[in-house]
Amino acid sequence: MSRFITLAAVSVLGIAAGGCATQPQSLTPGNNYGVYSLHQPVVEHTNFVFDVTTSDDRVPAAELDRLAAWFDSIDLGYGDRVTIDEPRGYESAGARADVARVAAQFGLLLDQGAPVTEGVVQPGSIRVVASRASAHVPGCPEWSDPGVDSPVRTGTNYGCATNSNLAAMIANPDDLVHGQDGAGQGSAATAGRAIRLYRDRVPSGTQPLPTATTRSGQ
Repeated sequence: MSRFITLAAVSVLGIAAGGCATQPQSLTPGNNYGVYSLHQPVVEHTNFVFDVTTSDDRVPAAELDRLAAWFDSIDLGYGDRVTIDEPRGYESAGARADVARVAAQFGLLLDQGAPVTEGVVQPGSIRVVASRASAHVPGCPEWSDPGVDSPVRTGTNYGCATNSNLAAMIANPDDLVHGQDGAGQGSAATAGRAIRLYRDRVPSGTQPLPTATTRSGQ
């Protein structure tokens, strides 16, 4: 039994030494021998806050007009999250409904879980938070590589064009982080509808050719 333990310990030490000897270096364009792009989009978030006054658990019409003008000034749209931060111990379904109605005019629904913002929400008011995500690829373009000196590695600018265009065109940058959750049966129904339309569509080649004539209209 003791001999077995001694051999096992020697084997473990050998594996550890081998692991230290073959530990890979940090990935750089100089040793990037695959097709992995070192330039990846980075998603950042910005929170815009706007405090509105409530009255009898509702938001007055004048405050709703101010809120709508603020939404318009920050160009609120798809990809933004609208949440409500209320004072501790205060929950107003009526005020939330009023804010939700204004957000709906911009095509958005109220979300849950307001992010932490600076300052304290005063009693008698609620804070509307508009969270916006943006994506960019830092370090692009990268032209420091004088040239690819080996046919088995990528250049320093590899991936900049594709990922920069992706970051610029994506409607919701958060999709680059966690994507969209499947809707279960709804997703299957959508896929099935596309397949059904493809199968049921009459091929264009079966239609008769248009009648043409070389005679003038005289």
